[in-house]
Order: sequence, then C-alpha cells, then structure tokens
Amino acid sequence: MRGAVAAGNRDSAEAGAWALREGGTCVDAALAATFAAFVTEGPLTGPSGGGFVALHEPGDRTTVLDCFFTVPMAARGEMEEVEIDFADASTQIFHVGEESVAVPGLVAGLDEAHERRGALPWASLFVPALELAARPFQATESQAFLHEILVPILQREAGGRRVYGTMGVIDATDALPALRLLRDARSEALPLLFPDLADDLAAYRVEERRPLEGPFGDGTVLATPTPSIGGAIVQAGLTSLDAGDRPSPGSVDDARALARALAIAYGERGAGAGMRPTGTTHVSVVDADRAAVGLSSTLGSGSGVFRGGFQLNNMLGELDVIGEGPREPGTRLPSMMTPTIVLDAEGEPRLVAGSAGSVRLAGAIVQVVDAVVGHGLPVGEAIARPRLHVDGEVAHVEGGWPDVVAPALEDEGFDVRRWASRNLFFGGVSAVERRPGDVLAAAGDPRRGGHGVVVG
Repeated sequence: MRGAVAAGNRDSAEAGAWALREGGTCVDAALAATFAAFVTEGPLTGPSGGGFVALHEPGDRTTVLDCFFTVPMAARGEMEEVEIDFADASTQIFHVGEESVAVPGLVAGLDEAHERRGALPWASLFVPALELAARPFQATESQAFLHEILVPILQREAGGRRVYGTMGVIDATDALPALRLLRDARSEALPLLFPDLADDLAAYRVEERRPLEGPFGDGTVLATPTPSIGGAIVQAGLTSLDAGDRPSPGSVDDARALARALAIAYGERGAGAGMRPTGTTHVSVVDADRAAVGLSSTLGSGSGVFRGGFQLNNMLGELDVIGEGPREPGTRLPSMMTPTIVLDAEGEPRLVAGSAGSVRLAGAIVQVVDAVVGHGLPVGEAIARPRLHVDGEVAHVEGGWPDVVAPALEDEGFDVRRWASRNLFFGGVSAVERRPGDVLAAAGDPRRGGHGVVVG
C-alpha cells in the first residue's frame, strides 16, 4: 500500500491520492489535498487561512506545527453583522468584513511541513488544484447547501459573486493567477496577495509544539495543545470513556457513557454549543513509511471579502470561539481544531482524525476515536454512526439513535434536543486507520460530502 487519505471533499481526497501515486509522502498528499481544497472548499479554507499540522515521523516524536491566526498590529473598527438562516439550527449573527480579518499562517505552516517531509517538488503539488480551477464545475449536494445558506457572505461583493453567483456551480478561474503565484513563490507570495497585512506577515512565525499526550486503551492519543481548546476536550472525553465499561456501540448505555464523557470534557472548559456549522476542513494521511499527518485548516466562517479569487478569513469575528475581550497584537487566537493521532502499543499510527464543526468538532473526534479504537469499528462505520453533542444540561441527539436513547438521557437529567436526521451540525470527520495486518482504510464524513481513498 502506498497510503490512505481522507478529506472533506472527493476532489480534495483524490488530489492527495494523486500525490501518493506520484511517490509522495504523507505531507505531499496532505498539501496537494489542501491546495485542491482552496478551490473545491473555498468557503472553508484558502491562502488566508490558519491551521494546525500534526506530523508523526517513524522513529521520531510527533510534533504539531501551529500555523494558526494572530492578532494584527493595526486596530480594527466595527465589524459588519450578517444574519444567516440555518433552518433547523435557526438563525445566527456572523461578523464579517475587512475588520474581521486576522493574520493568516496556514501557507507558512504548509511551507514548513514540506521542508520537513516533502519529497515531491512544491510546485508539482499544485497540479490538481490548477486543473480544478481551470474551468467551472458542479458543486456537490453538500457544497450547494452550504453555498445557499451563506449567500449573504459568499455573494457580499463582486469577487464572491463571480465564484459562487451561479447556484450549483463553482467558478474559481479568478484564483488561477494567485494559485500560480503560491506555486512559484511559496509562502513569500502572501504579502503580494494580501498587501494590507504585509507587516504582520513579516512578523509571523510558525510555532512547533509538543502534542497533548494521554492513554486510551492500549494506545496513546496525541492531540493539539494550546492555542487549541479542542485538544484538551478530546483528551478529557477519552479519559472519561476509558475509565468505564465498554457498552455495545449504539446502545442506550453507549449513549449514556458518551453523554457523560462529553459533559465532563466540555463542562470543564466552558465550551458551549455554538450553532455555526461552517468554516473548517481536515485532511488525514498515512503513507507507506507509516508516517502520518493530520492537517486542519479554516477561514472561520469567512469574511465575505475576496482577494485574488479567494475569500479572506473572519477569525476576529468568531466570537463564540475566541471570546469578546481585547487581545494583544501578534498573539495567537484560540481554536477548537485538533488534528488527532492515535498510536498503537508499538508506537505506530493506528488512527488519524480531525473534524469540522466549530465547538462540536472535538466531541465528534472523541466519538470516532472511541468507535474505532475502543470498539474496533471500521472507520467508515465509525464516522457514519449517529452522534451526540452536550452543551451544559442540553444533549443534542442526532437522528439515527434508537428511540429509547432520548428518554434515557432525559432520565440522566439532560434537556434533550432531538434532530430528525444526520446533520452537519454534528461535525465533519475525515480519518484514516491502520488495521491489523497493515490493512489501511479511509473515510470522509457523509454529513459534509467527505471522501476517503486507499492507494494500493
């Protein structure tokens, strides 16, 4: 096997698989998938994004490259408020406009990751992205839904209307010059693309961090440290589950155990539900050398400001994650994203997972890790099975659980909110696993049109 890759979109996953077939490493595959996602998942990621790269190299410790956002030096004015209607999740106010844009670090992080473990030339990793951007293409059902509800942001200005103005179609041809500039100049392209942030970008540094580490079953879970909040939630949730019995997956006892674990994990950190389901995508890769990468990136919910065919981030407006207090220029913003790697008893990658879903993403990762590593379920089944989310005394129950689960959780003291069916509110996990006998598997989340590819 050459490896396995999972991503938030079929085209992104296929771009990563292409890199593996070309002889690339897990890093090459993750970068090719992410560059493709700049085109296919433009509301979620792009050159003005931020993220985290968890990299496990054989015989070496796992490291996390923190390429998340920083606060710009120049003071910003009032952000524009936009109301978005999420139907089942009602409405929510988003903060957008140029005042919401934070200093991006994603491309610098990708550049650093490639220096560490890239084998293919940086420029070659743009081949799938450039092919995708060369002509308009049909959006998937999941993309079309997202583009429709985000019309007030995505079509806020002419640049966005050129990309998303025809419903069901993505026209990223405006992005071709910027993609070529990124291909040719690497991270040095950023000040040219975003001249208003040139001084901030010159001061920006990718930070190498040691992951949070904790046991789970016979293995070790490595999650993302500060400035991520999500990594600590993942560790706390799995610690709680590991301390109890192993009820049958999907049973009432399983739901009770998950709800208690999530209540503990989120409650200790004061993380609420937050309704926004947008803004993040993730790529997971394992290669033939048993190196592994988890790469999460985001634009927040997007600023509605377009430059060079790409939307800028609105991370200063993501108040349900970063809070509303003042922050010092140059400091890192907090995040919920947590690329997570589980090592087996021999220290080899067993599972690589990450998720979209704002504050719910950590709970989604907990549930997938528990299903794959704790219960031995195949990764595709683990991702597709129904989930829970706990916010204080409220338990959100996704459609697909047995009817007896909601009353059982009410007996536990939860105020239960029932969801009619599977919903992107509950996250969007992309994960790859290595099963006994070195059998690889990969899966994306059907809630968001994710996809996995195993490359033989």
